[in-house]
Amino acid sequence: MQDQTAIEAKLKSYVLEEFLQGEDPNELQPSTELMTTGILDSIGTLKLVTFLENEFGVQLEPHETDAEYLNTVGDIARLVVSKRGS
Repeated sequence: MQDQTAIEAKLKSYVLEEFLQGEDPNELQPSTELMTTGILDSIGTLKLVTFLENEFGVQLEPHETDAEYLNTVGDIARLVVSKRGS
């Protein structure tokens, strides 16, 4: 079972590759807002949810696909940890 730090690292790599190509990796912090700043749009959110379900073996509920749960890498990692623990 991966810890939150390992999950955040995997998420950061994914976000940089999929949504922030060419950006400085040091700029993407666990607290960087992804949804409320427009980095993640509706299509990007669908791609992210698919990645989370495939990569981490979790099933997200419809209400877990909004900014309350998926706005930052830290938020997303906490959600994955909580889903894996249940």
